[in-house]
Amino acid sequence: MHSTTIKIIGAGFAVGAALALSACSSSNDSGHAASSAPMSTSAMMSGMPAPAAMGAGDFMGLNGKKVSGHAAINGNTITLSGYSSDEGPDLHLYLANGTTENDVRSGVEISKVSYNTASQTFTLPSGVNASSYQDLVVHCDKALAVFGAAKLMQ
Repeated sequence: MHSTTIKIIGAGFAVGAALALSACSSSNDSGHAASSAPMSTSAMMSGMPAPAAMGAGDFMGLNGKKVSGHAAINGNTITLSGYSSDEGPDLHLYLANGTTENDVRSGVEISKVSYNTASQTFTLPSGVNASSYQDLVVHCDKALAVFGAAKLMQ
């Protein structure tokens, strides 16, 4: 099982076990994702670096669409923070190796995703190994359109 990471981006979004500790001095208006990290508070406060996430990356809009925010995969949990996208009639998250329609069809559907909820958490389907994928894609299933993706850094 992988541990949760701490990643601070831009205006101070924090993802991971030390979210409450690191966000106390942040002036972030967006919601934050919950954490279920096994790392102890004493280890976090001792100055030890947090273990790296299995996959983490920032969203970019594609095909003229706007998608932003941060994605992190830890164990079987996908956490989005500071997330937003253009509205679509049927938005879903996919793990894929690329961002074309063919890549999405060859990937694994995770779940529906809200376009306007900053913090969202998803559980990987049973048996899915996220480290086998390079991208977390926001796809409109009804329109068959890729809205954006986060390149997952392993």
